[in-house]
Amino acid sequence: QVQLVESGGGLVQAGGSLRLSCAASGSIFSINYMGWYRQAPGKQRDLVAFITSGGSTNYADSVKGRFTISRDNAKNTSYLQMNSLKPEDTGVYYCYFRSRAGVSWGQGTQVTVSS
Repeated sequence: QVQLVESGGGLVQAGGSLRLSCAASGSIFSINYMGWYRQAPGKQRDLVAFITSGGSTNYADSVKGRFTISRDNAKNTSYLQMNSLKPEDTGVYYCYFRSRAGVSWGQGTQVTVSS
């Protein structure tokens, strides 16, 4: 079982930046994926970005060039640096962890971008 604790959400004006963090603890296999999903009101939860334990990354087209995902394997922590934020980036951001043991989700952190 992996526990995830997120931090870093908040309210920001369009064009601003936020950095989300997700710390994982528990039974962590060395080969894993960490990522972020977001869910806007009334919409499904969609992938924003993920990073493998080897450092490979993948981004949703809507955030390419604006968001950067990274991780510190020694701390079992992933980060999502969000720049040039837009109102459509508003939503609850969920941290995600996947390994051969299964999938874990964080509790979610609200990101609100005002126009």
